[in-house]
Amino acid sequence: MADQDQQWLLNCLTATLDTNQEVRSYAEASLNQASLQPGFGGALSKVAANRELPLGLRQISFCRIELISAVLLKQFVKKHWQEGEENFEHPVVSRDEKEVIRRLLLLSVDDSNRKICTAISMAVSSVAHYDWPEDWPDLLPFLLKLINDQTNINGVHGALRCLALLSGDLDDTVVPKLVPVLFPCLHIIVSSPQIYDKPLRTKALSVVYSCTSMLGAMTGVYKTETSNLMMPMLKPWMDQFSTILEHPVQSEDPDDWNIRMEVLKCLNQFVQNFPTLAETEFKVVVGPLWQTFVSSLSVYERSSIEGAEDPYEGRYDSDGAEKSLESFVIQLLEFMLTIVGSRRLAKVVANNLRELVYYTIAFLQITEQQVHTWSLDANQYVADEEDTTYSCRVSGALLLEEVVSACGLEGIEAIVDSSQRRFNESQQGKIAGSAVWWRIREATIFALASLSEQLLEAEVSGMTRVNLRDLLEQLIAEDIGTGVHEYPFLHARLLSSVAKFSSVISHGILEHFLYAAIKAIGMDVPPPVKVGACRALSQLLPGANREILQPHMMSLFSSLTDLLNQASDETLHLVLETLQAAIQTGHEATAAIEPIISPIILNTWVSHVSDPFISIDAVEVLEAIKNAPNCVRPLVSRILPFIGPVLNKPQQQSDGLVAGSLDLVTMLLKNAPSDVVKVVYDVCFDPIVRIVLQSDDHGEMQNATECLAALIAGGKQELLAWDGDSGYTMRSLLDVASRYLLLDPDMESSGSLFVGTYILQLILHLPSQMAPHIQDLVAALVKRLQSCQITGLRSSLLLIFARLVHMSAPNVEQFIDLLVTVPAKDYDNSFVYVMSEWAKQQGEIQGAYQIKVTTTALALLLSTRHVELAKINVQGHLVKGITTRSKAKSAPDQWTVMPLPAKILALLADVLIEIQEQVAIGNDEDSDWEEIQAEDVETDQDLVFSSGATSFGRPTYEQLEAMAKVFDENQEDGDEDDLLSGADPLNEINLANYLADFLVEFSHSDRQLFDHLCQSLTESQRNASQMILNR
Repeated sequence: MADQDQQWLLNCLTATLDTNQEVRSYAEASLNQASLQPGFGGALSKVAANRELPLGLRQISFCRIELISAVLLKQFVKKHWQEGEENFEHPVVSRDEKEVIRRLLLLSVDDSNRKICTAISMAVSSVAHYDWPEDWPDLLPFLLKLINDQTNINGVHGALRCLALLSGDLDDTVVPKLVPVLFPCLHIIVSSPQIYDKPLRTKALSVVYSCTSMLGAMTGVYKTETSNLMMPMLKPWMDQFSTILEHPVQSEDPDDWNIRMEVLKCLNQFVQNFPTLAETEFKVVVGPLWQTFVSSLSVYERSSIEGAEDPYEGRYDSDGAEKSLESFVIQLLEFMLTIVGSRRLAKVVANNLRELVYYTIAFLQITEQQVHTWSLDANQYVADEEDTTYSCRVSGALLLEEVVSACGLEGIEAIVDSSQRRFNESQQGKIAGSAVWWRIREATIFALASLSEQLLEAEVSGMTRVNLRDLLEQLIAEDIGTGVHEYPFLHARLLSSVAKFSSVISHGILEHFLYAAIKAIGMDVPPPVKVGACRALSQLLPGANREILQPHMMSLFSSLTDLLNQASDETLHLVLETLQAAIQTGHEATAAIEPIISPIILNTWVSHVSDPFISIDAVEVLEAIKNAPNCVRPLVSRILPFIGPVLNKPQQQSDGLVAGSLDLVTMLLKNAPSDVVKVVYDVCFDPIVRIVLQSDDHGEMQNATECLAALIAGGKQELLAWDGDSGYTMRSLLDVASRYLLLDPDMESSGSLFVGTYILQLILHLPSQMAPHIQDLVAALVKRLQSCQITGLRSSLLLIFARLVHMSAPNVEQFIDLLVTVPAKDYDNSFVYVMSEWAKQQGEIQGAYQIKVTTTALALLLSTRHVELAKINVQGHLVKGITTRSKAKSAPDQWTVMPLPAKILALLADVLIEIQEQVAIGNDEDSDWEEIQAEDVETDQDLVFSSGATSFGRPTYEQLEAMAKVFDENQEDGDEDDLLSGADPLNEINLANYLADFLVEFSHSDRQLFDHLCQSLTESQRNASQMILNR
């Protein structure tokens, strides 16, 4: 070696491979210390670049010490290259040393050892992340030169590896300049199988994919430019894709699968990002693509389904890319989905729709590996069945869904026709004695079950020629009751699928399946069959005839209880879900089994209290028991002796037990008789109050506050007299509300999440006791509102102000006067602050009850015409403009300023518009107000607005009433809101009628003011208001 330091570094690197742990640890510590000295990175690079050294030493410097620690140089770059980075540690690498490292890295890119090459590429990528292109302008020219050198295959591989890693840093300033130069080079590599092997050509395609993805991201802003850039290159690439896909898929050849997979990924990008260009050239790919699709099925059946050939499951190449057959098939199915879903390309499969569905069903078959794994582990079977992310079955089912979605009735008929063909084939295989006949039948039933909603809609509409009922009953009746042990997965699928089609299957067959499922739960059958039986029961029991089932309920309870003791992890959730359905169905029979089953469920809950899923399931089962006739009192008497000590000594409990116990008490209080509420109060009130006032666990505090809210809702005025000292009880409630933690502005907002619900319960049920404290309460609420950061909490606090506005009616002016007298930091008074926040937050408030209360409260405030209203200016409309992504980060949104009365009128008009749009988008239940694309609703708007529309294009008043009804039906409040909406008469308000009456009365009483305020509204807001006045 050239010098002593270099020799020392070599000795340290050698020592990291020593078998002696102490020697290795000392060497690693020495290297870590040396990394803080100037020149370490350069010395490390020299070792890696010195090809005369033994491979082991060179590999250590870039690969993993003991194959566990990170790449040394990559780690060094992350820590010392750039000041200000998250992981930076002093000292920073000098400019001269950086130059040395960059130069040595480039000299090493064409290393013949694949592991060294990969490690160097990773180091290049790490440095380029900071230095390229500004401080490393020669990087890309160097890599392009290497790619074009056909005499240096190692250099081509190394350059491609670098480009693949660099692709994550490519942006819209680099790609347009790079693609015209790079793509022809990559095309030469991909189209030269006589020079470059498949892995190298695959790597070239991965770079094409990355660049095309970036171009696709640019199409939104630079559509013309990107299209012009891709136009001359599309045809040669399509021709090359065709060449790769036209040959049949090879067995046990992961290199063949991988290059096809990259082709499909590139095609996916071309089709999605440049649909117009791709459409003109796509025909050359159609035939080869179909050849790949069909031939891959036979390889997949032999390798994965039958297990006769190697599917290379779970194996990866030297670059970390998966080599499995399944990953290729998933990509193939996803690309077919893209084609079917493309308006421009769907026509290429239209003539072969039935064949596409026919082959896709076969891809859904259970693999040999799945049979082996699921037979040994029922938990894994349940987990995989519920996994909707990454598998051939999931991708195939999604493709079939897209067929139905894109092709309508033609797609439905293709599904049913192909299912019939596959059933007939399985029947022939069964008769012929095939050992695998059941697989295609199970896949057929799986396909139909995954499309149950669409198939049932078509059956109900009567617009399809197929008879779904006949096909289903043929599939079901053929196998039920026979071969349970021989074909457990087929029977599991039959049981779990029947319930999805219960509306079209005859009652006789449904009852037969129900009894079969009940019987299977108690029999010695393979675990998958019991899983299927649980799924069938959880879905069929709620709609079953209770009288017919009663004789079987005790045996079912007994079997499920036994199963509960055997279940674990994933299966436990399923058994609890089934048990809940059985209890709800058994109803009267539950009282007899309650003494046996309640302790078991309670123990299950305690054992899994820290698991949010299992514990919730257990509580729901206990709630079902509570709701059964004659069960609430014995259940409460069983739970309280356990819960009481837990709440009294919370510091001594295991993690999650206190918070979970509070949830359990809240469940017991819901809709409970007053005597039960009192029993719970006697045991739990004092310890719950202490938890709120003393605990620093925000989860416990939230649950305790929710529990107290449920106590107030259940006990109402009577609660104050239960312990003989109403003054003490009320003081405790007020301590919780405002004097201690929950409204302490210095406390984190997460601890106060349920304070809004709690205070509203006080206001609703104890109004006379709360009246003397309103001013103090308002002051505390204002401080909490100014300190909290959580949007949901801010909304709940504003809801309290809105409810106080309603309580002050008809003297709303007095409440405004009160707010004016309460100071607020940085504002003239609390009224100015609260209204400023309310004006900004109203659009974020969610839930039917919350929107009703806050919207009507705003109307009440406006109706006062109080002089203070006109003094306040608030956030108005968003100033819209086109901006770049970088400018959007540095410049916040710009808003106009408008008078508060005009803003309130605008918010009321927005509610009318939003109710209308709720109807126009088909009553989307996933959101209170769902943003939609205009082009998606044009047809629906025409339908909604075509009847009785006014000159402003808005619906009539009668239609608005219908919209309000739809709005009420589609707003689903959470459990904590049930306490509010059920007890508050404001929830009965018809919001559309209320707003219409208010606008008419307000405009008639002061038309001049109304017209003046309307001048600040948008056109749509003015139209909504005018529509009401013209009714």
